[in-house]
Amino acid sequence: MVKDDKAKVDRRAFLGALGAGAGAAAGAGALTTAARADSESNDEKVKARYRETEHVKTFYRVNRYPAKR
Repeated sequence: MVKDDKAKVDRRAFLGALGAGAGAAAGAGALTTAARADSESNDEKVKARYRETEHVKTFYRVNRYPAKR
């Protein structure tokens, strides 16, 4: 009986290496994105954003959040 001396890669090792390579490629792509500057002016940064309107108060009441004091 003659043995084949060629290196064989089993299916699990191949798929594991394939998955690790794809994960590394995706991670490297996320790290190389360019940084963007803020597009907000100083006035926009300090403006009020959250308002407790009637529908927000209703949501809090229905979901039993404690009332503000």
